[in-house]
Amino acid sequence: MVVKAIHFELVSNLSTENFIAALQRFSSRRELPTDIHSDNGTCFVGANHELAALRELFNDQQHQQKLDEFCSLKGITWHFIPPRSPHFGGIWEAGVKSLKHHMKRVVGETKLTYEEMTTFLSQTEAILNSRPLCPMSDDPNDMAVLTPSHFLINRSAVALPEPSYDDVKVGRLSRWQHVQAMQQHLWRRWSREYLHHLQGRQKWHDGVKDFKIGALVLLIDENLPPQQWRRGRIIATHPGDDGAVRVVTVKTSGNNFKRAITKVALLPSVEPEASTGGVCLGALRSN
Repeated sequence: MVVKAIHFELVSNLSTENFIAALQRFSSRRELPTDIHSDNGTCFVGANHELAALRELFNDQQHQQKLDEFCSLKGITWHFIPPRSPHFGGIWEAGVKSLKHHMKRVVGETKLTYEEMTTFLSQTEAILNSRPLCPMSDDPNDMAVLTPSHFLINRSAVALPEPSYDDVKVGRLSRWQHVQAMQQHLWRRWSREYLHHLQGRQKWHDGVKDFKIGALVLLIDENLPPQQWRRGRIIATHPGDDGAVRVVTVKTSGNNFKRAITKVALLPSVEPEASTGGVCLGALRSN
């Protein structure tokens, strides 16, 4: 099973030293990778100043030499995708594009301090890695799901409880509350997109046939706090006159509910190709 997880590192500038420091922080928190895949410097195109600086950094021979020395010392093999071949990095490019789309609309023109941005990225990282991939078991009473967090921290991610700031005007929020409000906004946007992605797979793969008793589903509930996914098992199906199932009865940890299949999303038996890629991939060393 191949699992895609997210890790963010914030740097104050695009120097070689900060680049290696970010890689050191990644290795300290996630374990030293054996292989890293990333874009080639020539793939960073556009008029954006940051993209131009990043392209210049990756094309700098001195930077490449320092990076090669660091990787050689640590036993890391660095793989660059071929120039002018962004499709080679499709596994992370789609995710980066999706995440940037949401972040631009959530953060907008807000000026964040380094600490605020670090907090926002860390919480966003936890949100993306909380996504349910597949059921832990076929037990009809088991609501547990496998998430990317299980592969990173050996358990599902848990968020500290925070009140909702949906109905509070931005001008009345403290700096901390504003960051939390943005995080909650991003959660709603991204979780909605992920659930729609799962439902899209149902349509394209004739998923109506998969609405069977015992199947684990996610219930669509836009009032849930970040990293919370409402889960249930189908205990009854209700086909229409044409024999197609459009309503199911779902058992949750507390109650039973009737739901239209448009209000639930089936969890696949393997990880879906979700829009949550990263800027690099790493294979962890076995102990």
